[in-house]
Amino acid sequence: MFPDLFSIGPFTLHTYGLFVATGFLAGLMVTIKIGKANGVTAQQTMDIGFLMIVAAVIGSRLLYILMNISHYMERPLDVFKMWQGGLVFSGGIVCVILAVIWYTRRHQLPFWKMADMWAPAMAIGQSIGRIGCFMAGCCYGKPTGSRWGLVFTNPHSLAPLNISLHPTQLYSSVGNLIIFFILMRLHRKKRFDGQVFLWLLVLHSTARLFVERFRGDDRGMVFESGMTITQLLTLMILVAAIVALFIFKRRQTRN
Repeated sequence: MFPDLFSIGPFTLHTYGLFVATGFLAGLMVTIKIGKANGVTAQQTMDIGFLMIVAAVIGSRLLYILMNISHYMERPLDVFKMWQGGLVFSGGIVCVILAVIWYTRRHQLPFWKMADMWAPAMAIGQSIGRIGCFMAGCCYGKPTGSRWGLVFTNPHSLAPLNISLHPTQLYSSVGNLIIFFILMRLHRKKRFDGQVFLWLLVLHSTARLFVERFRGDDRGMVFESGMTITQLLTLMILVAAIVALFIFKRRQTRN
């Protein structure tokens, strides 16, 4: 693919970073529109958005580093080379939740309402950002003989070269795009605050567990169980979200 778009002197525009930034801006625009319909100002939305992007990058990068700690112990400067890929959504979502809890408590805003507002943005941001993964060759799939397998040939690609691989980045991108449209429809029909966000966690986790079956990059194993760290965290998030949905629905029924 095209890991680098162009270079001017020492400056290089990396495709991965461009698509991640584009995904964030698209999510921000969607959330500003949703926020206005819910009485939240554009300034508040942008403030939370800035906090979330910082928390997401730190959390997702930190988890990726922990999953590949031996590599970064030998090459500590690689910690800052995010244009080469290396962000794990599970780590990002945990840090984002903690950051939003802190912000909403400080400014006396309803947490679940804010979470619902941002749920579609997370899906569309992931959808666009995964195209950046595809261009850079990170998060690549296992070898495949299927007709839709793709071969990376660019020497700067992070994926193995000249081998037909599952386009797992595109699987994730399409899946998140579908989730985005589902959440936008759910937003107009939601029955309680938190419903949209919890369904984001359920749908994303389910899609992620499916895609993980075809991932070929090393993400570490949990005590030689055959389950990756990402799969374990995703499964935990999925179970927690389903339990929370049942609790919220039961409370609504009682009310």
